[in-house]
Amino acid sequence: MAYPVQMLLVNMGSKLKPLSIFMFFSILLCTPAFSVSHDGLIRIGLKKVKFDETNRIASRLGLKDEESLKASIRKYTQSVNNVGGSQEPDIVALKNYMDAQYFGEIGIGTPPQKFTVIFDTGSANLWVPSSKCLFSVSCFVHARYRSSRSETYKNNGKPAAIQYGTGSISGYFSEDNVQVGDLVVEDQMFIEATREPGVTFLAGRFDGILGLGFKEISVGNAVPVWENMIDQHLVRDQVFSFWLNRKSEEGEGGEIIFGGVDPKHYKGKHTYVPVTQKGYWQFDMGDVLIGGKPTDICKSGCSAIADSGTSLIAGPTSVINQINLAINAAGVFKEECKSVVKHFGGQLVDILAATQVAEPKGVCTRAGVCSARGANIGIKSVVDMSDGVSSGLEQNRTCMACEIIVQWLHRELAANRTRDNLIKLGSDLCNQVPSAMGESMVDCGKLASMPTVSFTIGGKEFELSPKDYILKVGEGGAAQCISGFIPMDIPPPRGPLWILGDVFMRRYHTVFDYGNVRVGFAEAA
Repeated sequence: MAYPVQMLLVNMGSKLKPLSIFMFFSILLCTPAFSVSHDGLIRIGLKKVKFDETNRIASRLGLKDEESLKASIRKYTQSVNNVGGSQEPDIVALKNYMDAQYFGEIGIGTPPQKFTVIFDTGSANLWVPSSKCLFSVSCFVHARYRSSRSETYKNNGKPAAIQYGTGSISGYFSEDNVQVGDLVVEDQMFIEATREPGVTFLAGRFDGILGLGFKEISVGNAVPVWENMIDQHLVRDQVFSFWLNRKSEEGEGGEIIFGGVDPKHYKGKHTYVPVTQKGYWQFDMGDVLIGGKPTDICKSGCSAIADSGTSLIAGPTSVINQINLAINAAGVFKEECKSVVKHFGGQLVDILAATQVAEPKGVCTRAGVCSARGANIGIKSVVDMSDGVSSGLEQNRTCMACEIIVQWLHRELAANRTRDNLIKLGSDLCNQVPSAMGESMVDCGKLASMPTVSFTIGGKEFELSPKDYILKVGEGGAAQCISGFIPMDIPPPRGPLWILGDVFMRRYHTVFDYGNVRVGFAEAA
């Protein structure tokens, strides 16, 4: 039997500039533009509206930074949620924080009903709003699937729910044909969302999410769209790849290619590492370097996840704090910091001077700032439900401030600062201490003096320059610059865990090799 052999390419929406108010900042208007280019790839063009319009919508909704941050990494630290008597873990989260997402258009049903979706390697389900969503305002400002209008609709009816950091969706499974480009995936199981409570979905004009993770993290055990593409022999190779355009002023957001790789999108050769645990596209990572100097955070090993659905880079709080201190990022909880310096500054200096152990939490616990058990709230990993994890967001703010101060004190003691001078300087430090709860700002005029940050993958150092990891909003004197690093703590054996989102993937073209169960990175062209 002959099967169609072809490479499918989806031209994604343009990447918008970041904003410090809400995570869903990209509003894209989809105009179907199906055409076959000279290289045989099928391209779908998207358009974007001005970023200022997105800004106004998010501002009017009054959405908060901290809520957005929690949503941006919630999927990796979800607890079990009983839905309809089932024991399905919550998996997906809407993740965009201070930056845009990349969108493409798909069709569901016969004839196809058009939807704008996030292509997300960090989840595995497809969901869109349902015509039966009658009591959520969000549904009325998005395209809704109408099963009665499809000749290929098949009833399923199994209940489904996904919990988010700032909201949730619930509904039921249905089955229908899904069109991506000119490929048609038959009998695809997807979620019709009948409830989208809250205001989270109002600011983003995407309709749903198309997950590109493994079936192991699929809610309801639904086979992902990508795996059905393979099973139905619709793609040439069992590979898909992302190119995220760093030159957003050109108007082209990027491309995802199903079934192959476009050599025009990268330089040199890819460095491949095996997927170590199916679910997310997870792999082993070596050390993280700041200005070429090792942090030793991964002496005992680290795991990382390549995630097209997360805008920033999330990692262990201790290293994120080191990075943000190195780039002089100013945060938002300086009162706690000043309190720690005032009441515990001298004691912290004495402990550090008298011991070779400089592990921040241990020093702060010894000083009595942090409890021996820590301030973390144990929740479960969605992939391995036996592992306790901490989100890094629920920690005691004073304890977090202490850990940042200890890191700074340790560095300054090595430079032979005096005790009194350290305490005085520590108080000044609090005016620019990085945020443990969300965004950290930097001086846009000092980007040239900031260090590189490098990630060791497959024995090779993948370097990010300040222009890669700093997100700039606005122009001239009104410009704001935001650190592309946020904290997230997951302890061993699952952690330390890093989420390499769009900040990383913009610099490095990423290949998701399903056939060989590996991930590859090369410098983006």
